Amino acid sequence: MNKKIAVIKGDGIGPEIVTEAMKVLDSVAEKYGHSFEYDQLLMGGCSIDANGVPLTDETIERCKSADAVLMGSIGGDTTTSPWYKLPPELRPEAGLLKIRKSLGLFANLRPSVLYPQLAGACPLKEEISAKGFDMLIMRELTGGLYFGEHKTEEVDGVMTAVDTLRYDENEIRRIAVKAFEVAMKRSRKVTSVDKANVLDSSRLWRRVVTEVSESYPEVELEHMLVDNCAMQLVKDPAQFDVMVTENMFGDILSDEASMITGSIGMLASASMNETKFGLYEPSGGSAPDIAGQNKANPIATILSAAMMLRYSFDMSEEADAVENAVNKALNSGYRTGDIMSEGMKTVSCSEMGSLIAQAID
Repeated sequence: MNKKIAVIKGDGIGPEIVTEAMKVLDSVAEKYGHSFEYDQLLMGGCSIDANGVPLTDETIERCKSADAVLMGSIGGDTTTSPWYKLPPELRPEAGLLKIRKSLGLFANLRPSVLYPQLAGACPLKEEISAKGFDMLIMRELTGGLYFGEHKTEEVDGVMTAVDTLRYDENEIRRIAVKAFEVAMKRSRKVTSVDKANVLDSSRLWRRVVTEVSESYPEVELEHMLVDNCAMQLVKDPAQFDVMVTENMFGDILSDEASMITGSIGMLASASMNETKFGLYEPSGGSAPDIAGQNKANPIATILSAAMMLRYSFDMSEEADAVENAVNKALNSGYRTGDIMSEGMKTVSCSEMGSLIAQAID
């Protein structure tokens, strides 16, 4: 099978971790008789340097012509980088918002799994981590506070900033349907997270999710307020299967969920539209403090590539092979610095990528 992949390596550690994911994909292609064509594109700070904007229209069109997008990390040090002296619409992260909107990527899927080999890296108490957890947070990605009206103005002599949180029922319904469809393939439980005791947008969210649930009687639905959910994630993460929530809540909760696994460098991410097209990226940031030092953990990006194989290319066997190869490397005691523990073997970013690529069978 031949597939065209738009590759955006991005900034910071992005080029290093994406290179290792491509190495693993090349191993998959060789062993399973596929052909992957890479169209390498710029986005983020590197695009600002080259083109003056974080995302060009040409890049968007070339992404649309691909079968999927594999992306690294976007942005830099917000305190020192000249990119963050630019107007907000010209900063690296503006490219992320634009590409999500342009490609219709409304559903962000973030698995959060505690690997048994890394239980010791989990910051939670042993009696909590011993139960393990395997959850998937589905975050609505193209609506809400991040895409509402933003303005800063002087009102009665006082500078005032306003950010508008807006959702319509169609935006809520389509992400709810995705959540229930995914839950049907997992443990058949959906936790819908909102702030319905305060926000009108959350009250609408709760009503629409409840309506959608009636079409999935096999799936258990619970509603949870976002502040309680943040507490429950560190108290008993094993209670969650599929969590669905709006854009800002999902941004915060998915990062919290990532850290209780022991390292954000382990967590994959997929952003899907209404077809099988998706953008696949690690959940972590650009880590400019270690960029170019061959220290980054490429596993999240490699697992993101596995999600691409599974969800966009219908290559479930190949996706399983990648995930199994990651487990083999971990079982053999290999660790990058972020997940290192006593008695294990420290390897570099490129060494970890090679070990996983070689373990593909």
